[in-house]
Amino acid sequence: MDTRLIELLVCPLCKGPLTHEREAHELVCPADHLAFPVRDGIPVMLESAARPLDEPAPSVPAASA
Repeated sequence: MDTRLIELLVCPLCKGPLTHEREAHELVCPADHLAFPVRDGIPVMLESAARPLDEPAPSVPAASA
């Protein structure tokens, strides 16, 4: 995912900054304690798709070479 795009995105709830967790394929809002998934390089910025940070991250299948 493009770093410039991440810098433009904000949390849809609080409008705060997000951090990109590359290994987990998520954008994290530390203020709201939510992680928004990045699927096929596209961030899913819906509250209904977000994972509370106190829940375990879903396993991500390894990419085949």
